Amino acid sequence: MVKPYTQTYDNGFIIREFLDNVDDGELVWHRDKQTREVTVLEGTGWSLQLDNQLPKQLERGKLYTIPKMEYHRLIKGTGKLVVKIWEETNE
Repeated sequence: MVKPYTQTYDNGFIIREFLDNVDDGELVWHRDKQTREVTVLEGTGWSLQLDNQLPKQLERGKLYTIPKMEYHRLIKGTGKLVVKIWEETNE
């Protein structure tokens, strides 16, 4: 399965980039095996929705915590989205 993003690494952080032409159907509900802390580096109008919650619009520079094994998804905005991710296992 092809991922809807490209990924690089920087000093123990994951840098993910979702391009503006990503198909909405590729941004599916999923769970991760580790707790993640996500900081938005770039992006406009993108939202994060956690299970049983309303979507929250992502803001540049703000930190978002996604607990391990909690369903969540991204909702596409305009332009690309770039995030920096720290995973619990990166300690």
